[in-house]
Amino acid sequence: MSGYILGIDGGGTKTAVCVADLHGKVLLTFETGAININGESEENVRANLWRIFSEAGTRFGGLKSCKAVCIGAAGISNQKARHMLENTVRETGYTGKLLITGDHQTALYGALGIPTGIILIAGTGSICYGKNSAGEEHRTGGYGYLIDDEGSGYAIGRDILTAVVRAHDGRGEKTLLTQKVFNQLEVSSIGEIIGFLYHKDTNKRDIAALAPILAQAYAEGDGVAGKIVQKCCRELVQLIGPIVERLGLDNCALAMAGSILQKDENIRTGFMAGVAVKYPAILCKTPENDASYGAVLMALECINPKVSL
Repeated sequence: MSGYILGIDGGGTKTAVCVADLHGKVLLTFETGAININGESEENVRANLWRIFSEAGTRFGGLKSCKAVCIGAAGISNQKARHMLENTVRETGYTGKLLITGDHQTALYGALGIPTGIILIAGTGSICYGKNSAGEEHRTGGYGYLIDDEGSGYAIGRDILTAVVRAHDGRGEKTLLTQKVFNQLEVSSIGEIIGFLYHKDTNKRDIAALAPILAQAYAEGDGVAGKIVQKCCRELVQLIGPIVERLGLDNCALAMAGSILQKDENIRTGFMAGVAVKYPAILCKTPENDASYGAVLMALECINPKVSL
């Protein structure tokens, strides 16, 4: 049987797309704008989805040749968001099998190559998800930056700004983070930082973009940066605890995904050390593939539940 599969990972800031043949061989990968209805307007989400299906259909013989689509996206517990995604996909002219699931589920499958184990994602936001061999699953975190997202890029950026203003008015220690924030934001006063923070165009991604400053200050021996690193590691270890205990996953693989765990060596090392103390049989590893390929694997199961790759 000829045709292709479409795997879509709708992250917080962008959407990764993977087109594969019916044996799981990758034919094309590309990126487009976000399809998270909680962070983007419906107009942008619709435009980005149309762009994805237009690109795939043009390159691979039309949408009739697409045998299955899996979309992993944040915010789909909101039924309105799920229905909007499904309706928009159907509006593109695609009529085949469609699976819409959480991006944490596609991320787990892509990261480990199997649908069981644990994945911890610490990027702009944070979430942990696990599934055991009995099919039981549990997630922690992922409730958004207003009330959660601890250990994420947003949380780090927020804690950096908190440290800067506390140092300014004498409630906290002086820190190298202050000048580094000034430099990155191209400002010269606390007032300008507050103006940036509460400007109508500033969003969670802008705050998360401050996270790399932490590693710079930590490398220079800044004590405040060290405390933020330690806090982040503790929060991330806490995210996996309920999953390990509820699902009996104290001897499994744990994939570390997202820009914070993959790019910040201090946080990754601290997190792994914390896991080793509490759960010594858990193997922390880097993901084998991304969530868009995990979506491909789930889409393949839609057309052949016994598929083995």
